Amino acid sequence: MIIEKILGNLHELPPESADYAGLHREKVILPSAQLVKRIQRVTTDHGKELGIRLPAGSGDLRDGDILQVTESNMIVVSVLPTDVLVIAPRSVHEMGVVAHSLGNRHLQAQFFDATSEYGAEVMVCQYDHTVEDYLKHVGVAYARQERVMPVPFRHAEHSH
Repeated sequence: MIIEKILGNLHELPPESADYAGLHREKVILPSAQLVKRIQRVTTDHGKELGIRLPAGSGDLRDGDILQVTESNMIVVSVLPTDVLVIAPRSVHEMGVVAHSLGNRHLQAQFFDATSEYGAEVMVCQYDHTVEDYLKHVGVAYARQERVMPVPFRHAEHSH
């Protein structure tokens, strides 16, 4: 079977929605790096092979994306946690200095506010031992965590 469109996302369904109640959930478990691929072959946690061929311009796959629904079963994307650094600067100045340093390394970051699951204004980037050493050296608060990220990190390409 080839999947050519995403049917929705479990995380965006209203809590009272009974659309998929009682259906068995089969998972396609993916690392974050595979979420950016429009065309790929995947296997569910029940051994079913699927092809994914999304049209050009489609967004990235996300945790909870619904790939297929039958009378008794649904297949959803389940994203593996990513090893990240959750950086919590204490001031705008500290944030600027850290963001500038990470930008010079071409390391992508995601930003969250106090209403997020982090409960604080933080910057999150993929784990890198040199970044961790830098944060220790400059005394910026951070924590290393395993997180399912809402958006996959992409390799930042550039030219000078």
